[in-house]
Amino acid sequence: MYLDRAQWATFFPALLLIDVDLAEQCRQNRCPHCGGPLHRSDYPRKPRGGPDGLGDEVCLRLSLCCGREGCRHRKMPPSCRFLGRKVYFAAIVLVVVTMRQRRLGSASAAKLKATFGVSWETDKRWMTYFAEVFSTTSTWKRIRGLVTSTVRDDDLPAGLLEVLDGAGEDKVGGLTRCLELLATGGEEAWEHSK
Repeated sequence: MYLDRAQWATFFPALLLIDVDLAEQCRQNRCPHCGGPLHRSDYPRKPRGGPDGLGDEVCLRLSLCCGREGCRHRKMPPSCRFLGRKVYFAAIVLVVVTMRQRRLGSASAAKLKATFGVSWETDKRWMTYFAEVFSTTSTWKRIRGLVTSTVRDDDLPAGLLEVLDGAGEDKVGGLTRCLELLATGGEEAWEHSK
């Protein structure tokens, strides 16, 4: 299994540190609309699927806002914790879909609901998204050229996680590298994963 309860306490705060670094890199690039300075303008989210007792800071969505009067456009930096507007943590989405694809740990719908609070309908939507939509996104198209051809479009995200796990012993490290790669879609994240 990718996450056991003992690892959760350190896993999500570690993802927050990566997100803070990504937000700082984005902030230094300035506003894409007017070139003005970007300032932090974070807001709380209520993500599902994580462990109880996560600090409020782990649930903050890091956001940037232009400081130039008259512009004030928002810029959303990449995030390893959040997958777009999905209400579940990105790690939970990847773990649940991978467990279902690989039938890991007898990943029945009932077990996933008990462990992560994911309903059968939500699980089905996620499976459909990765089977039919994700391989056509610009994020995957950027990543596609970076990964080995053994990762098939119809085997996402499990195939990608297996490549990033390496020998399969470092599931948490592989999951972290996968989340960073999906967040940034860039070669820099891929270089860190080697």
